[in-house]
Amino acid sequence: MCRHLAYLGPPSTLADVVLAPPKGLYEQSWAPRMQRYGTVNADGFGLGWYPEPEQSQSESRSRPDTETETEPEPDTGPQPEPARYRRAVPVWADVNLRDLTRAVRSTAVLAAVRDATEGTAQDETAAAPYADGRLLFSHNGAVSDWERLVDDLGAQLEPAALLALEARCDSALLWALLTRRIRDGHPAEEALAWLAVRVAEIRPGARLNFLLTDGRTIWATRRGDTLWYRTGPGSVRVASEPDAAAHEPESAHASVPAHQEGSTAPEAEAEAEPGWQEVPEDSLLVATVSSVRTVPLVHAAGRAPDRVSGGADGIHARRT
Repeated sequence: MCRHLAYLGPPSTLADVVLAPPKGLYEQSWAPRMQRYGTVNADGFGLGWYPEPEQSQSESRSRPDTETETEPEPDTGPQPEPARYRRAVPVWADVNLRDLTRAVRSTAVLAAVRDATEGTAQDETAAAPYADGRLLFSHNGAVSDWERLVDDLGAQLEPAALLALEARCDSALLWALLTRRIRDGHPAEEALAWLAVRVAEIRPGARLNFLLTDGRTIWATRRGDTLWYRTGPGSVRVASEPDAAAHEPESAHASVPAHQEGSTAPEAEAEAEPGWQEVPEDSLLVATVSSVRTVPLVHAAGRAPDRVSGGADGIHARRT
């Protein structure tokens, strides 16, 4: 298994997104609180981010300090493809990471720490995020007998695509299947849900928590492990488990009761993290900086409803 997160919002350093939050992704590499399989994520890590367009960077540098700040106009022009930094070492063992992460800023980030599935590649090519054009992808989970997955799915994947897999692991194969379906014209959310549902049908024990982003939208699935999201002013985070970044007074944490006998650690821990909401099992989440919605995977695998609100079928949150 692994832990992963995605962020959309105002420009932030990678350090602020990945390293700084207490109980965040960095700490989850050695002390995950909700991980259902495995106890440590020391088999590599990866950071993916979207560089700011050159035009917006130059405009920001040339703007006078006395100029009245206004809400930026939406950028509809060509966007740079994401950059990645991946290693096969534990995230805490990379001596260059702090310098890199404090110097790089982005409005969209996808990052992961890895606990490698037995029998899969151990080098950095197997570390998420995977990339194709503007898309970044991460898989938190495992698929048994993944080498036979293409045949069992009855999927069309050319030998050239199999030979071009970035790494010998289940996640890389799932990514190839997903990108093929997207290139065939299926919307990203439908393609992601289809992949989770179809793989679950033929591998009932598969764990299929996916994260996908194009820098403007986050798509995620929950099947087999935990998934949470938190909204903020013009921002959204989606993660395997909540961090404890302060968004409420410290007294809000003190009111949380101690663990009771018979209660589970994940439930009690989650209560202590303000602002985070849990995504239901077997759900697809679609998030932007202005809205978050979830729908059941089986619905989204066909055509997701335009809007779902409340109830067991989904959550819809919008900020103005």
